[in-house]
Amino acid sequence: MDYDRAIEYIHGTLKFGVKLGLENIKALLNLMDNPHKKLKYVHVAGTNGKGSTVAFISSILIESGYRVGIYTSPYIQRFTERIRVNNDEISKQDLARIASFVKEKVEVMVSRGLNHPTEFEIVTAIAFQYFFERNCDIVVLEVGLGGRFDSTNVIDNPLVSVITTISYDHIDILGNTLSEIAFEKAGIIKDGSDVVLYPQARDAERVFEEVCRERNAKLHKVSFDTVKILGFSIEGQEFDYKLLKSLKIGLLGEHQIKNAVTAIETVSVLSEIGYDIGEDSIRKGLISAQWPGRLEVLCKKPVLIIDGAHNLEGVQALVKFLKEYLPQKKIVFIIGILKDKDYISIIEEVVPFAEHIIAVTPQNKRALPARELLEFIKPYCNNISASDTIEEAVKKSFEITPEDGLICAFGSLYYIGEVRSIFSLS
Repeated sequence: MDYDRAIEYIHGTLKFGVKLGLENIKALLNLMDNPHKKLKYVHVAGTNGKGSTVAFISSILIESGYRVGIYTSPYIQRFTERIRVNNDEISKQDLARIASFVKEKVEVMVSRGLNHPTEFEIVTAIAFQYFFERNCDIVVLEVGLGGRFDSTNVIDNPLVSVITTISYDHIDILGNTLSEIAFEKAGIIKDGSDVVLYPQARDAERVFEEVCRERNAKLHKVSFDTVKILGFSIEGQEFDYKLLKSLKIGLLGEHQIKNAVTAIETVSVLSEIGYDIGEDSIRKGLISAQWPGRLEVLCKKPVLIIDGAHNLEGVQALVKFLKEYLPQKKIVFIIGILKDKDYISIIEEVVPFAEHIIAVTPQNKRALPARELLEFIKPYCNNISASDTIEEAVKKSFEITPEDGLICAFGSLYYIGEVRSIFSLS
């Protein structure tokens, strides 16, 4: 297969849906001679902040001289973003070649009467094979959905498991309470492992404490008590943490400082078990970490910010950022949401700050159509409109926003990438 056919094959497996469980991925990887068993991992689960935390951890490890595999989802603009080594995306040629190899093994599975793997299982298998071929020293592996039955959980004991912030999302699959959701995320915790835990609501934290006790895992709780924010602007942030003074990050929002601290605690655990990670690498890694589409400034006159906030907790973090960093500005929002999200609560969060709201339809079969979203917004805001395309929405936002104004495009990552493309960002 060439690249285009490989992508067509991968996306064609969407019809097999989401099947949580490890039997399929184990069978597939076994036919591939188990490349995942020949690698070492930092395994990252959570509801929000996973990707940013992965970015900080991997950046620090790269600055420390390690060859780092990075697996994330979803992608913003290009499928190859999901599989990287030292931040270089897998080439189209390598993706096509490995996808062909995986496809052959899938055909063997099906011929033996086994279930056809899902899209995520196939992509995960491709990533493991690529990281093995590239001789990665360590792989920073982001969980796709949940943890316990996620395909990435096929790995054996990771060097460290990381749990970022937990909130309500995918409740139809993961559970209706924080305790139930936390139990699914805690599934990545292995016997005798190290676990770095972002501060949680007490109900969720109890679950992680109990699972760590049961599995004799060492729990490292992150605390933000010693964080001192020194300054912030739309260019970046500066803060102290413990004995580390004047740390800088380019990612915006107080929550990104917390994600950076979680990454620092993670690499501290790696240092304890023998990895050579110095203060200079931490400093350089934090400032060089990038995570596109999350509170990213694309334009300054007017200010245009894009953010992949797609659930209530993410939108609350976005609103907090806007209030603190850009106060007293009425905002033109461009919103595109999937219909399985709590869009009423999301709308209620942003309308107090809205000058105008433009609804768009993300390119996704689960998208809430723009005209439908508009009907839900009507009771809350008078200045509203819907656009047929993302480009039309961006153009309209510039027409109605003064140079000293603010535009914020947020929601599904499936459309945030389209906004970036308009500004020719790769």
